[in-house]
Amino acid sequence: MSYPSPGAGGGANLADILERVLDRGVVIVGDIRINLLDIELLTIKLRLIVASVERAEEMGIDWWRDDPSLSSGARRDELAQENAELKERLAALESREGAAPEKQALEERALEERKEESP
Repeated sequence: MSYPSPGAGGGANLADILERVLDRGVVIVGDIRINLLDIELLTIKLRLIVASVERAEEMGIDWWRDDPSLSSGARRDELAQENAELKERLAALESREGAAPEKQALEERALEERKEESP
C-alpha cells in the first residue's frame, strides 16, 4: 500500500479546501452538559463559525467593527464621544463660575478647528 508524500499535491488540495470553506463558511455546533443524578450542573454551548470576512458580513456577522480592542475606528469613535462629554462638562462648570463670553467663544472656535482637522 502506498501513501502520497506530504509535499506531492497535498498543498494544492488543502488550499482548495480552505478556499471553499472560507468562501461558503462552516458552522460547527456542540453542547456539553454535565449532569449528576439527573440534575444539570453545567451546560456549555459551543458555536464555531469559520468563514471569510466577506462571507461573515453577508451572514450579518460584523461584531469586530464595534469592538474597541479590534477596530481602530471603534476606538476613535469611543474617544471622540468621551471627549465631547468631557467638553460639555467643562462648559457647564465654567458657565456656573461665570466664565467670560470671550473665553467661551475662543474655546468654541478651537473646538471647531479640531473637528475639521480630525478624520
